[in-house]
Amino acid sequence: MRRLILLFVLGTATACVGAKPAVKAPKVVQVPFDPPVAQEPESFVGELPGASAILITNATLLTARDAQPRINGGWIRLDAGRITGLGDGTPPPANGARVVDAAGRFVTPGFIDTHSHLGVYPTPHVWAHGDGNEMTNPITAGVRAEEAFWPQDPGIQRAVAGGVTTIQVLPGSGNLMGGRGVVLKLHPRRSARAMRFPGAKDSLKMACGENPKRVYGKHRRSMPMSRMGNIFMMRKTWVKARRYKHDWDTWRANPEKLEKGAIVKVKPPKRDLVMETLARVLDGEILVHIHCYRADEMLLQLKLAQEFGFRVRSFHHAVEAYKIRDVLAREGVAVSTWADWWGFKIEAYDAIEQNLALLAESSARAVLHTDSAEGIQRMNQEAAKAYWAGQHAGLKLNEHQALKWITMNPAWALGIEDQTGSLAEGKMADVVVWDRNPMSVYASADLVFVDGHLRHDRQGDGATWSDFEVGQ
Repeated sequence: MRRLILLFVLGTATACVGAKPAVKAPKVVQVPFDPPVAQEPESFVGELPGASAILITNATLLTARDAQPRINGGWIRLDAGRITGLGDGTPPPANGARVVDAAGRFVTPGFIDTHSHLGVYPTPHVWAHGDGNEMTNPITAGVRAEEAFWPQDPGIQRAVAGGVTTIQVLPGSGNLMGGRGVVLKLHPRRSARAMRFPGAKDSLKMACGENPKRVYGKHRRSMPMSRMGNIFMMRKTWVKARRYKHDWDTWRANPEKLEKGAIVKVKPPKRDLVMETLARVLDGEILVHIHCYRADEMLLQLKLAQEFGFRVRSFHHAVEAYKIRDVLAREGVAVSTWADWWGFKIEAYDAIEQNLALLAESSARAVLHTDSAEGIQRMNQEAAKAYWAGQHAGLKLNEHQALKWITMNPAWALGIEDQTGSLAEGKMADVVVWDRNPMSVYASADLVFVDGHLRHDRQGDGATWSDFEVGQ
């Protein structure tokens, strides 16, 4: 058998002697730069049917729009997932729409939480469900919260019952660069990808301060052990990301070259999923959200952003933001923070209850977030607490500004303000009907619409979304 093979090879070689060899371009596999993840077929996740038309009448509309923040005796129409009209006085004919008489009740945009770990740290809170931190390396920018999200987290339905219609799900803060966050609409779906907010950009979750140095320095005796190490590793990583982006930009500009009189394809740079995420940040295609408590560290992060040419979209937690509120307002950076969390670690000690109010007074973009499966159920009360703290301190505030902390401002922080966050014609029909002024501690959400679909009815049967709780 060996002899036959050898004769065949020799015969083939002999037949080619004297023949002019063909010039072939090198075989190159063209790998696209961070291709979009394909949408699962509807057969995987189930089709979302069209929403029925709804006409809500006789309500007080709190629009979260500066031009017309409040409409007394108002009406609003939802049709095919959009707000198709709103105003005061006599409503238009129903034309087949279901009519909801909201006399004595209030209507607001759906609430938006910029900092949630629902689905990645779901209920029940056990180790087997804890998928929000990939704490095996300080730099894990390539991992995606979307791919750890559990759509059957019972906390999702409870958030909707509190008037929440959109969330940003983030990785945790154990790493300097923890991974990508994702913006989700709170529909009961079978897949996180089916819940994605259409057209919303992903985010990069970063963290500074105590958490990364505790995880790696204190417990593992590895870098980063200090705030010096935090910044060093971030800067070193951004240097590498800028070089990676340069290599890809160069290849895109010249994917072919002339070689020995023939045009051949140039092999693209080797893909690196961590660097890919950071290169997209540098291109402005991924928004930066940074866990950062202290004012001095926020200034350091802004310095890094200027050094490497990216923008910080929002600082999270940011309990000392009031100390640099003029800088944050000038730089156009949102602050996503709590109403009154403080003191659970040293970097949280200088928190004050007037943080949000002082930011709003200084024209900085104030956002109330929850970072909590429990707090997300009462965002209206959290906003009211922060509002009244400012009022009692003598700051000039109104309820419209407080409502924007949980509607229009977080929409901006997530880059979706043109689609949701206020009651305006053409926007998504993310709408909540409250039994009284939502700034009241006694207020409850009667009806919650997400894209025009009724997802919560306080008087309804209360059927659970999560199979996990059925029979428990």
